[in-house]
Amino acid sequence: QVQLVESGGGVVQPGGSLRLSCAASGSMFRINDMGWYRQAPGKERELVARILRGGSTTYGDSVRGRSTISRDYAKTLVYLQMNSLKPEDTAVYYCHAVVTVQGSYKDVEFWGPGTLVTVSS
Repeated sequence: QVQLVESGGGVVQPGGSLRLSCAASGSMFRINDMGWYRQAPGKERELVARILRGGSTTYGDSVRGRSTISRDYAKTLVYLQMNSLKPEDTAVYYCHAVVTVQGSYKDVEFWGPGTLVTVSS
Protein backbone atom coordinates (compact mmCIF):
# COMPACT_ATOMS: atom_id res chain seq x y z
CA GLN A 1 0.00 0.00 0.00
CA VAL A 2 1.05 3.58 -0.65
CA GLN A 3 0.36 6.53 1.60
CA LEU A 4 0.37 10.22 0.73
CA VAL A 5 0.48 12.73 3.55
CA GLU A 6 0.04 16.45 2.99
CA SER A 7 1.27 19.25 5.23
CA GLY A 8 1.50 23.02 5.16
CA GLY A 9 -2.14 24.04 5.04
CA GLY A 10 -3.58 26.74 7.24
CA VAL A 11 -4.95 30.24 7.28
CA VAL A 12 -3.27 32.94 5.22
CA GLN A 13 -4.22 36.51 4.41
CA PRO A 14 -5.08 37.59 0.87
CA GLY A 15 -1.92 38.32 -1.04
CA GLY A 16 0.09 35.96 1.11
CA SER A 17 2.00 32.81 0.27
CA LEU A 18 1.87 29.20 1.33
CA ARG A 19 3.92 26.10 0.64
CA LEU A 20 2.30 22.69 0.68
CA SER A 21 4.27 19.47 0.95
CA CYS A 22 3.30 15.88 0.25
CA ALA A 23 5.31 12.85 1.25
CA ALA A 24 4.80 9.48 -0.38
CA SER A 25 5.68 6.23 1.33
CA GLY A 26 4.98 2.53 1.03
CA SER A 27 5.45 -0.22 -1.50
CA MET A 28 6.49 1.82 -4.49
CA PHE A 29 8.50 0.60 -7.42
CA ARG A 30 8.32 4.01 -9.05
CA ILE A 31 6.38 7.24 -8.64
CA ASN A 32 5.22 8.54 -11.99
CA ASP A 33 3.03 11.65 -11.94
CA MET A 34 2.53 13.69 -8.80
CA GLY A 35 0.25 16.61 -8.38
CA TRP A 36 -2.18 18.72 -6.43
CA TYR A 37 -5.92 19.05 -6.77
CA ARG A 38 -8.32 21.13 -4.74
CA GLN A 39 -11.99 21.13 -3.88
CA ALA A 40 -13.86 24.13 -2.56
CA PRO A 41 -17.24 23.78 -0.83
CA GLY A 42 -19.96 23.08 -3.35
CA LYS A 43 -17.52 22.73 -6.23
CA GLU A 44 -15.92 19.87 -8.09
CA ARG A 45 -12.36 18.81 -7.51
CA GLU A 46 -10.03 20.61 -9.92
CA LEU A 47 -6.43 20.36 -11.00
CA VAL A 48 -4.05 22.80 -9.37
CA ALA A 49 -0.76 21.49 -10.75
CA ARG A 50 0.92 18.28 -11.75
CA ILE A 51 4.46 17.27 -12.53
CA LEU A 52 5.48 14.28 -14.57
CA ARG A 53 8.42 12.09 -13.73
CA GLY A 54 10.46 13.77 -16.44
CA GLY A 55 9.81 17.16 -14.89
CA SER A 56 7.25 18.69 -17.22
CA THR A 57 4.47 20.58 -15.47
CA THR A 58 0.85 21.51 -16.00
CA TYR A 59 -1.10 24.16 -14.09
CA GLY A 60 -4.76 24.85 -13.69
CA ASP A 61 -5.96 28.10 -15.21
CA SER A 62 -6.92 29.53 -11.84
CA VAL A 63 -3.40 29.28 -10.38
CA ARG A 64 -1.15 29.59 -13.43
CA GLY A 65 1.46 32.27 -12.87
CA ARG A 66 0.92 32.26 -9.10
CA SER A 67 2.00 28.73 -8.25
CA THR A 68 5.01 26.49 -8.71
CA ILE A 69 5.10 22.72 -8.36
CA SER A 70 8.35 20.87 -7.73
CA ARG A 71 9.56 17.41 -6.75
CA ASP A 72 12.31 15.90 -4.66
CA TYR A 73 12.73 12.53 -6.33
CA ALA A 74 15.11 11.14 -3.76
CA LYS A 75 12.76 11.88 -0.90
CA THR A 76 9.55 11.15 -2.84
CA LEU A 77 8.19 14.58 -2.01
CA VAL A 78 6.18 17.03 -4.02
CA TYR A 79 5.74 20.69 -3.17
CA LEU A 80 3.32 23.41 -4.17
CA GLN A 81 4.36 27.00 -3.67
CA MET A 82 1.40 29.36 -3.93
CA ASN A 83 1.74 33.13 -4.03
CA SER A 84 -0.65 36.06 -4.27
CA LEU A 85 -3.34 33.98 -2.66
CA LYS A 86 -6.97 35.00 -3.07
CA PRO A 87 -10.06 34.14 -1.04
CA GLU A 88 -11.21 31.96 -3.94
CA ASP A 89 -8.15 29.76 -3.37
CA THR A 90 -9.79 28.56 -0.19
CA ALA A 91 -10.23 24.81 -0.52
CA VAL A 92 -9.08 21.42 0.62
CA TYR A 93 -5.91 20.60 -1.28
CA TYR A 94 -5.26 16.97 -2.13
CA CYS A 95 -2.00 15.35 -3.09
CA HIS A 96 -2.26 12.87 -5.96
CA ALA A 97 0.21 10.36 -7.31
CA VAL A 98 0.33 7.66 -9.96
CA VAL A 99 2.54 4.93 -8.60
CA THR A 100 3.90 1.76 -10.11
CA VAL A 101 3.26 -0.53 -7.19
CA GLN A 102 5.97 -2.86 -5.95
CA GLY A 103 5.19 -6.49 -6.68
CA SER A 104 2.37 -6.18 -9.20
CA TYR A 105 4.09 -3.39 -11.17
CA LYS A 106 0.68 -1.94 -11.98
CA ASP A 107 0.10 1.82 -12.14
CA VAL A 108 -2.32 2.85 -9.41
CA GLU A 109 -3.66 6.26 -8.40
CA PHE A 110 -3.42 7.36 -4.78
CA TRP A 111 -4.81 10.35 -2.94
CA GLY A 112 -3.84 12.00 0.30
CA PRO A 113 -6.47 12.85 2.94
CA GLY A 114 -6.23 16.56 2.09
CA THR A 115 -5.13 19.72 3.84
CA LEU A 116 -7.31 22.80 4.28
CA VAL A 117 -6.13 26.15 2.98
CA THR A 118 -8.15 29.16 4.05
CA VAL A 119 -7.44 32.57 2.56
CA SER A 120 -9.07 35.19 4.70
CA SER A 121 -8.35 38.48 6.38
